[in-house]
Amino acid sequence: MGHNTMLSTGGGIVGLLILIFDLIVIFEVFNSNRTISGKLGWSLLVFFFPVIGIILYFLFSNRTQHNSRYEALV
Repeated sequence: MGHNTMLSTGGGIVGLLILIFDLIVIFEVFNSNRTISGKLGWSLLVFFFPVIGIILYFLFSNRTQHNSRYEALV
């Protein structure tokens, strides 16, 4: 019984971390100087595919070019 509690707690922590990273990405996208379609595309990708969307965003989004108004959060 203790083993099942450990697994569910670990999954909850991982899920919480993914949610936090999703919110960071969506906040950065909405505050960037991207076009509306670019903002919508990145937001939908992260919303529907959270883990893959986060990875793709951090690898291919060219954050420094589009976030010139403020410093990137992560």
